[in-house]
Amino acid sequence: MRIGELLVAAGLVTAADVSAAIGRQRREGGRLGQNLVAMGAVEAEALEAFLDGIPPEPLSVRDTGIDEKSLVDLILKTMATKPVETLAELSLALKLPPKVLADLLDFAVRGQLVAMAGSSGGAMAMRYEMTDQGKRRAQEALGRSQYVGPAPITLEQYGHWLTRQKITNEAVDADTMAQAFADLEVPRAFVDQIGPAVCSGRALLMYGPPGNGKTSVAQRLERVFKQMIYIPHAVWVEGQIMQVFDPDVHQPVVASEPSLLDTGLHRDEADARFVACKRPFIITGGELTLEMLDLKHEPLANFYVAPLHIKASGGCLLIDDFGRQMVSPTELLNRWIVPLENRVDYLKLHTGKSFRLPFEAIIILSTNLSPADLMDPAFLRRIPYKLEVGAPATETWRRIFTAVARAHGLGDRVNEAVLSRIVSMLTEAHGLELAAFQPRFIIEQVVAGCRFRGVPPDFLPDLVDYAIGNLTVGRAGGGDVPTLAKVA
Repeated sequence: MRIGELLVAAGLVTAADVSAAIGRQRREGGRLGQNLVAMGAVEAEALEAFLDGIPPEPLSVRDTGIDEKSLVDLILKTMATKPVETLAELSLALKLPPKVLADLLDFAVRGQLVAMAGSSGGAMAMRYEMTDQGKRRAQEALGRSQYVGPAPITLEQYGHWLTRQKITNEAVDADTMAQAFADLEVPRAFVDQIGPAVCSGRALLMYGPPGNGKTSVAQRLERVFKQMIYIPHAVWVEGQIMQVFDPDVHQPVVASEPSLLDTGLHRDEADARFVACKRPFIITGGELTLEMLDLKHEPLANFYVAPLHIKASGGCLLIDDFGRQMVSPTELLNRWIVPLENRVDYLKLHTGKSFRLPFEAIIILSTNLSPADLMDPAFLRRIPYKLEVGAPATETWRRIFTAVARAHGLGDRVNEAVLSRIVSMLTEAHGLELAAFQPRFIIEQVVAGCRFRGVPPDFLPDLVDYAIGNLTVGRAGGGDVPTLAKVA
């Protein structure tokens, strides 16, 4: 990971600043950061603080924390399964700096595991090929574990960076929270309540009737977090590999491949075994099982995949529709007693060996069931923040309806008569409580009905009545029920 790209992603400098600093670096030497400071693009203190939060690139095999033999085995497995043969290609595949790879390859050459096959230009283009002995060792290593990918970091290194990057490092204030919820009709009092929950980094329970925006509120929390964090590709645990970075849930902030910001001058890089990402915000619902909260062992490949809440470290894990999972709420909460209470978690390898990790994720439980029916007082005590998301007031509901109508091109068709009639139909004719989801539900059906009829979108009474009727089970208010007859 290039420092220049990370600085741009963090908003400390611009790409133009980096390009200018590279030009200055070519003329006057020095490191990229020094040139950015000299140009006035960034303050020295800000740069130093930023660099202090980046995993440093290992300068030697010893700095990786992984033993030489295991890294050589990873090189051999990579060469046996991927079309890589040069120092540059191996460095990119294993995410290790060329100097470290060169030392490992020298060790492999001395052990007659690989042999130099010539270069088309410079040390980075030096090609290597496995000897027969190297091929045998590669097959033996693949028999023990089929993991092939970036070199892992150590468990100690992972724990260190989990703690360094905890979510409570974020500067969250009232203005930040208000901006995150600017596009939602949320009372300021609610924002003032949810803010301290985020600042604490502790578990949060949101409850209330369905359709009033609990999930939307929770998802807006992702906008609050501005910092990037560094997630390792893999972690070395008791001689085993645990994959952590998951492209399905983690969002990198810079390109993974070398970019135009790359320079051939002094290498200013972070440890490429990590991926710079936005703070994760992972959502799961009814599909959540206890197995997803434990290490997943791939029995044939013989490596592990980190559980869902560990992938969420440094961010949030939202459990939507809590209480409707296949596993009972009590079982789920029992799994989290220690993590929620002590901020640590214990995971177990299939060998029976357990290991400990800091637990640095905000667990958000969202439910439309009664909290008292889901958990006993002991569990409720371990969830310090509990926020009720209730039905909107009538005036709030009207503002939501008007905003949704405007977004669907019906803003000029909304008037007091339309609003009053729809509110009356919902609350009086059908006996429903107002809910935040109803405006979108009704308007989308009205728009679809008008499109089907080939007329401009408008709040035609029969289409409105039909949409409102679809909010209930069965038909309210009588009327003829359409029947189907077979045409002869």
